[in-house]
Amino acid sequence: MSLSPEEIERYARHLVLRDIGGPGQSKLKDARVLVVGAGGLGAPLLQYLAAAGVGALGVVDDDAVSLSNLQRQVIHATQDVGRPKVESARDAIARLNPHVLVEPHALRLDEMNARTLIGRYDVVADGSDNFATRYLVSDACYYERKPLVTAALGGFDASLTTLRPFDRGPDGGPNPTYRCLFPGPPQAGEIPTCEEAGVLGALAGIVGAMMALEVVREIVGFGEGLVGRLLLIDARGMRFETIRYAFDPENPLSGAKAPR
Repeated sequence: MSLSPEEIERYARHLVLRDIGGPGQSKLKDARVLVVGAGGLGAPLLQYLAAAGVGALGVVDDDAVSLSNLQRQVIHATQDVGRPKVESARDAIARLNPHVLVEPHALRLDEMNARTLIGRYDVVADGSDNFATRYLVSDACYYERKPLVTAALGGFDASLTTLRPFDRGPDGGPNPTYRCLFPGPPQAGEIPTCEEAGVLGALAGIVGAMMALEVVREIVGFGEGLVGRLLLIDARGMRFETIRYAFDPENPLSGAKAPR
């Protein structure tokens, strides 16, 4: 896919990167990425994907902008309060990069629509704030064979990983699923919500930007990503730790007892 003279100037700093260059930028332009949630993680994620030149961005969110969102959801502005988040995000992306096609989906993902919607995209990035959606999205990505970048945000901590369970790792063994890492969701009320516990706004920006980096890596291909690795962030101590996790043969998606 060719780049226009305006795009060549816009993406000049990517084009001189040895691991991206013209071929990588063309891959970004040709890519379709679905972002689940236009909130604390989705806001910076969408901005950096749009700035990077991802050709089409799907945005899934059924919520409206509220004043309390603006402390961290930086894609929205004060004048957007009350508007659907997908519309506010669409307009912000258009201002940032008119070359990006935005496909707003003002809906809540469920078992009836998740696989159909996810199947239309090349990569999925999940910035949702609830366990039900995370498990739904990860399962749908497994069945639709789509790479998934998924993150979770706490008050002063966060985690991030990338999933390609439909592929095999360098050792020839199967890559892990989300359920290999987290077999099941916690009990209701066990983990406080964002409204109950609060969240550090700048941390959402850091993690959202790192999600964008992982999405770009999945599209272009460079370095070592987070497949089979979980990045843990402790903002209080400014500590970053990466732990490895492996395929669990008992997982219900691709394990020994999974339906065939």
